Amino acid sequence: MAEEYSVLLSHLVKEHEMQIVHVSEDYEQARIYTMAVGRPGLQFAGFFEYYDPHRMLVSGKQEHTYLERLDDEARYKSIDGLMSRRPCAIIVCHQIMPFPELIELANKYDVNVFISEMDTSEFMAQLIGSLHVHLAPRKTIHGVLVEVYGEGLLITGDSGIGKSETALELIKRGHRLIADDAVEIKRISHNNLVGEAPAMIRHYMEFRGIGIVNARFIYGVGAVKSSQTIHLVVKLENWEDYKSYDRLGVDEECTEILGVDVPSVTIPVRPGRNLAVILELAAMNNRQKKLGYNAAEDLERIHDLSVDNDLF
Repeated sequence: MAEEYSVLLSHLVKEHEMQIVHVSEDYEQARIYTMAVGRPGLQFAGFFEYYDPHRMLVSGKQEHTYLERLDDEARYKSIDGLMSRRPCAIIVCHQIMPFPELIELANKYDVNVFISEMDTSEFMAQLIGSLHVHLAPRKTIHGVLVEVYGEGLLITGDSGIGKSETALELIKRGHRLIADDAVEIKRISHNNLVGEAPAMIRHYMEFRGIGIVNARFIYGVGAVKSSQTIHLVVKLENWEDYKSYDRLGVDEECTEILGVDVPSVTIPVRPGRNLAVILELAAMNNRQKKLGYNAAEDLERIHDLSVDNDLF
């Protein structure tokens, strides 16, 4: 079974600057487990098929106008039908003051109710995006994550291969560190991975013979970043003379992480190779490929054209 992640409701309230109307007795411990967010319009109309009390409900002008047009008895019955099923939270947008019946029934059934000054669609988009980050599937891997020319490079390899030293040289060349030694990776959408450092070791780097250093304090806040989308996996391995390495780049490698195939390259390491420069090149080449240009394919096309026209 996949591990279930959650986020404190109180954390979301602070993050999205919601105003508290009523909170339940277990508010400080209440957690949200689903990325799905609902609108309570159908529930106010009495339709509860597929209703999920674990979804946060966002109410806007449509719901407010519908309830406003009901008489007092019908409005109370409509709101009671929903509140009696104890949704985990209701957020009323546009700074609209909830109906007195909703506040009364929130107290009766101990339901969390909040107000947001934001537009309903804007708030829902922001909340869903936040939930996708907080509840995303995740794993921690051994490696280094850096941002090079806007590309997130996940550097992997055996201990002592030179991952941290390469990251240090990249920092000195103006690029940014996200995580050293351990990288927490979250899948925030079906094809998007975001990496960050565990909170305890954020901005710290380890170098054998020197020890632990704080990259932010030594190189400044411009040398570090809290999180980064992963665009390319760079595998460092010791150079082996008998092994055949890709010299053209026509066949693209991928590394599967949390069900997402990420482009990858394998870089053989031996004394004298400037890995920082090579990784800068890898980042720029990967960006070119995303923009539609592949140098290896271009050269192959020119070669085939020359053969066909007997230019050799």
